[in-house]
Amino acid sequence: MSFSNPAAFLWALLAVPIVIFYFLKIRMRRMPVSTVMFWEQVFDEKQPRSIWRKLRHLASLLLQLLFLTLLVAAVADPFFDSDIREQRRVVVVLDISASMQAPSENGSTRLTSAKSQIHQMIRALKLRDEMALIVAGGQPRVVCGLSNHKRTLQVRLDEIKPTDGPTRVVEAVEIGRRLLAGQKNEEVVVVSDGCFEGAAELAAENEIVWSQVGTPSANVGITRFQVRRSLLDPITYQVLMEVGNFSDEALECSLDMNLDGELLDVIPLKLGPGEIWTEVREETSVRGGVISAQVKWEDDLASDNTARAILPERQRIPVTLVTEGNWFLQRVLEANDIVDLTLTTEVPQTLPPSGVLVLHRSIPAQLPAGNVFVVQPIAATDFWDVAGAVAEPLVDKQDKSSDLMRHVQLDNILMPEALKLIPKVDHKTLVESISGDPLYLQISHDNGNVLVLSVNLDQGDLPLRTAFPIMLTNALSWFGEAKGELIEAMAAGHTRDLQVPSELQKVAAQRSDQLLLTAPDKSQQRIRVVDGRCMIGPLDQTGVWQLSEINSDQTPDADSPVVSAPVLQICCNLSDPTESDLRIRETINPRQELLTSGFGGRPVWFFLLIAALLLTIIEWLLFQRRWVA
Repeated sequence: MSFSNPAAFLWALLAVPIVIFYFLKIRMRRMPVSTVMFWEQVFDEKQPRSIWRKLRHLASLLLQLLFLTLLVAAVADPFFDSDIREQRRVVVVLDISASMQAPSENGSTRLTSAKSQIHQMIRALKLRDEMALIVAGGQPRVVCGLSNHKRTLQVRLDEIKPTDGPTRVVEAVEIGRRLLAGQKNEEVVVVSDGCFEGAAELAAENEIVWSQVGTPSANVGITRFQVRRSLLDPITYQVLMEVGNFSDEALECSLDMNLDGELLDVIPLKLGPGEIWTEVREETSVRGGVISAQVKWEDDLASDNTARAILPERQRIPVTLVTEGNWFLQRVLEANDIVDLTLTTEVPQTLPPSGVLVLHRSIPAQLPAGNVFVVQPIAATDFWDVAGAVAEPLVDKQDKSSDLMRHVQLDNILMPEALKLIPKVDHKTLVESISGDPLYLQISHDNGNVLVLSVNLDQGDLPLRTAFPIMLTNALSWFGEAKGELIEAMAAGHTRDLQVPSELQKVAAQRSDQLLLTAPDKSQQRIRVVDGRCMIGPLDQTGVWQLSEINSDQTPDADSPVVSAPVLQICCNLSDPTESDLRIRETINPRQELLTSGFGGRPVWFFLLIAALLLTIIEWLLFQRRWVA
């Protein structure tokens, strides 16, 4: 046995004053009394009647000296030489993923049970043992490096919070192995519920000590949820939904869809054991916002019961119709929900930004700059000439590859008359007659885009067919460069490289940390912008994240920055079937070899102090309290 602090034995010199005080006799004071009869009676009762009475003070002295010996030995911090030879270095990998928030034994969560186990491991560390803590969330990280200070390890462990993302235990184990590289008596302990890919293989490795937590749980979760605008209809959007039944029994539940809190639909679901339900639905709405889906089912994991996505708002298109009167053309444009229609008989000099000018019959010799849709032009322009009329044109060719002709069928449509156009610039023929004359032209130039429809709408049945409003809708979408906007919802635990919105470009140019990212729990972090881009994440909470501008009057060190309205919203969902499946994996055979050490994990000095305390109690009971023999 050796001692960490041998200089503490100098405290043994305290035995000298203890011995002196025990042998020091106190001189009695003389006091005059009226009689000594009663004092003689008391003296007779207190006379020593046994050897124990004679040795009583000597035994007390020996106990006091033994008490001092134990205290000095405890301060000297003794340890066994085997503690050095068997010194362990342990890395504990703690799973903090979404599934660890599911209930476990005694009403606590799986993460709480895991922390309780690790606290036991920390208390069981020997004097020379060292431990490191690594959390395996969306991004594995070292919470505490190798340390033998138990208090530090316990504080760092208590500070760990769960995340709503998936786990990366395998990567965290690799980090732990690098920490232990070249060490002796090293161990990697994984504390997890096993809800991740590769858990069975990891648990089977001999150098891994596996501690599995949690009890089997049934769960229903949303594993995919995305929203995008339709490529065909400006007010239609499509919703991709996927819901999984991660249990061994069939169940019935419902899926509620909401747009900014307004109920859109209730979808009843009947799911068999382990069944995955997938569907793409179409809805209509001009306005955008946060669209959400919520599973109405009481289960053990809340983070996958709700999913959210951003539905882009459709910007209204200012359309100016110049005509002397065409009921069909006017009604088709008025029926479009995203069109702000203005009727006039004169061609405007300028067009509003992103506006569209529709010219019917009468047109100027030079078309204005911008997006122009020309119907039945009767005069030549700088882009084409008019060479008479084409009687009863029959459609021969359609450019079906063009977005302008998507879902447009002009077969068997009666068109008694069209104008014969001779283009003077580069163009693309979208519809061609049997005679080779263009009926529908696309022209792109430096000052805008032009579409020309040479058909006479006052004759024939084209305005009465569904092809006509589809053509106009496709044209408006093409002018607005609509691509079916998709603001992708992110999976929890991931990072994203974002192009800073134009509204914040000037702010970011002035000060690169002037943007603030607000999490669903209202916690905030400053975002650095480099070359108009910023990196956000890992987003470890499900919900809506917001990117905002910080009040420019505040300094970068302000503790509570004032922010403007959010410029960009980002939805984050769990979207991980492995995390949603809370069933305990039968393929895992955990080796729960938790850390233990001699003497219940306590150092030698701890037991020396306990022995000293017991001696104090014995000495007081025997000698310091009043005895009546």
